[in-house]
Amino acid sequence: MFSQISGELPDVLGDFTPGAVCSDRVRWNSVPQATRELVVREAEEILARAWPVITASDYRAFTATGNRSRFEELYFTRRRMLNNLVLGELIEGAARFLPKIVDGIFLIVEESGWQLPAHNAYERSGARLPLPDNSQPVVDLFAAETAALLATIVALLGDELDGISPEITARVDREIEARILTPYLARHFWWMGRDDERMNNWTAWITQNVLLTVFSLKTDQATRHAVVRKALGSLDAFLKDYAEDGACEEGVVYYRHAALCLHGALTILDTVAPGLFARFWQQPKVRNMAEYIANMHVAGRYYFNFADSSAVVEPCSAREYLFGQAVGSPMLAEFAAADRVAADNPHLPGEWNLWYRVQELLVGPTLPAAVHPRHARRREIFYPGIGLFIARDEQFSLAVKGGNNGEGHNHNDVGSVTLYKNGRPLLIDVGVETYTAKTFSAQRYEIWTMQSAFHNLPTFAGVMQSAGEALGARNVEVGYDEQSARISLDISGAYPAEAQLHSYRRVVSLLRGRHVEIVDTYDGGKPAILSLMTCLAPTVTSDRIDLADLGSIFADGSGPIEIDEIDVDDIRLRAAWPEKIYRLRLSFPGRVLRLRIV
Repeated sequence: MFSQISGELPDVLGDFTPGAVCSDRVRWNSVPQATRELVVREAEEILARAWPVITASDYRAFTATGNRSRFEELYFTRRRMLNNLVLGELIEGAARFLPKIVDGIFLIVEESGWQLPAHNAYERSGARLPLPDNSQPVVDLFAAETAALLATIVALLGDELDGISPEITARVDREIEARILTPYLARHFWWMGRDDERMNNWTAWITQNVLLTVFSLKTDQATRHAVVRKALGSLDAFLKDYAEDGACEEGVVYYRHAALCLHGALTILDTVAPGLFARFWQQPKVRNMAEYIANMHVAGRYYFNFADSSAVVEPCSAREYLFGQAVGSPMLAEFAAADRVAADNPHLPGEWNLWYRVQELLVGPTLPAAVHPRHARRREIFYPGIGLFIARDEQFSLAVKGGNNGEGHNHNDVGSVTLYKNGRPLLIDVGVETYTAKTFSAQRYEIWTMQSAFHNLPTFAGVMQSAGEALGARNVEVGYDEQSARISLDISGAYPAEAQLHSYRRVVSLLRGRHVEIVDTYDGGKPAILSLMTCLAPTVTSDRIDLADLGSIFADGSGPIEIDEIDVDDIRLRAAWPEKIYRLRLSFPGRVLRLRIV
């Protein structure tokens, strides 16, 4: 799709300016006064702070202990501090923040490696090396993000930095050449794509930032053409693993690093080669990829989540709005604009990508305050590429995850149900704890949040679902009409042979204006226990479960119901859930279990 037009590139590929240069006082003075004051105040706070010190021991801690958090806190704090200083200077334009900006730039260009310790490998599943080798740089997500950050600073503040010393921008150019451009063009990294190898968010995310870097700096035409040709091949490799329906198998959180980065890459390409890439905005798959975020929304900050996504997601920004405009989706543009209204911090203080923050300051205030969108999202949708069923009525929002257990950021969750009532979580997908070395190791499925026993799924004498692309849902049937929405699927194929399952048919129905029904019928050699996960304190009687003040589950065919109380102390999980969540365990004395949820 993309690589086919490599031969059509113009002789001269233009520049890309990621915002407005500092001397453009008209643009920067147009930022609303309250936001200007906030940005300057945050920059002033950085003036009084010391830069984090990063030692070799901090880097080595990942391979020694598996802990990612300590190093990454130091690493990202440096970049956010520099972000704040740069934005303060762009807003104020008085050179007050420039000396500390220079300090931040030099701290970062003098780091031994820009790649995270968790990504310090030369093969996709290769051993993580304890220290970076600066003679062989690794281009990972955050090496590319770092290059994009520095290139954006040079593009917007280059004249001001040259006024201090031309060596500042020259040093940035040299480091980016050595750490990013040379290895990018000379080596093959797995995320670039090759043959049928599966790609993920890395491909679009890194490609966007390499393009941003190359076209924000004063690179030569030979470099620009070589980078674009390689980038187009990578974008093709990225798109091949999306079905036409546009669903992100890695979950809603990764939409912003995947589909939304495709938008960023296309925006840059469309600017530097005007007219050549416009055709891609009209592709149905690209539009479907764009609209996925709106279709996954439940209410407020809640989204349907699976894989390594959280149920609670930050508000949309100008990026989603611009994606909606680019693909001709008034629904997405209106959704993003309305969602952004609820943002507590529309200047994205936690973001490390400076381009995104500049967009938010310059474009965000121009978004219409579409509190009552005219173009509604779809009431129901089925994504066959990942087997995801979604249905809604005035009271319930329901999702059922089919697919298989070999997807990106996979949890063993084939057939799991997620349910909201009146915008509040009733049956939940817990999500994922803070990443460690174990999260992406052979021991991944020893982590409880990855296991089917901690999703809304059955277990057979302790046997849970197993991981693998071949383990998935079969005989999936979906139907929608005015009275109901229904999915039927056999999930027995997601379990290993020791589960002794012949079939396990799950039928989930939303009877509009009435209730939700789950009917599980199984044929197998081991007793079944169904887990139901909730964040509401349950009260159980013989055939009924009351979930606080929200709703009730009536169980027909259940044996004794047990309750496990789970303490939630992980910071990532606590972003979505209270300090305790609950697992209900319903035994099957027979072969059929019917649940009616009201």
